[in-house]
Amino acid sequence: MPRSQELDKMEQGHQKEDVSMQSFLIVALGLAILTVIFALQNAIPVGVTFLVWKFEGSLALVLMLTFALGVLVSLLLSIPAILKRRSAISNQKKKIEELANRLRESIPPSR
Repeated sequence: MPRSQELDKMEQGHQKEDVSMQSFLIVALGLAILTVIFALQNAIPVGVTFLVWKFEGSLALVLMLTFALGVLVSLLLSIPAILKRRSAISNQKKKIEELANRLRESIPPSR
């Protein structure tokens, strides 16, 4: 493939990444605006008691902290599965490389 075609493909890939990043930023900004509106509309103070811990804050703050805590717990619980998957992928890549080397060694060079 000529060099100019390779550069064109790379440029198209970067353009797709730029559009993807812009889309993500637009969605994130929209969510931030909705969160602010939610917080302003739900400023009612509520009390939360958990065992010996007591906290009082706006309803929006309590809900957002609860959501953030749920996200954090789910991420922490998924770490072992992620590590196991990465290890399996690494082992499979090593095995593929080993098999490719054995295949190269067993096939005589063409003349």
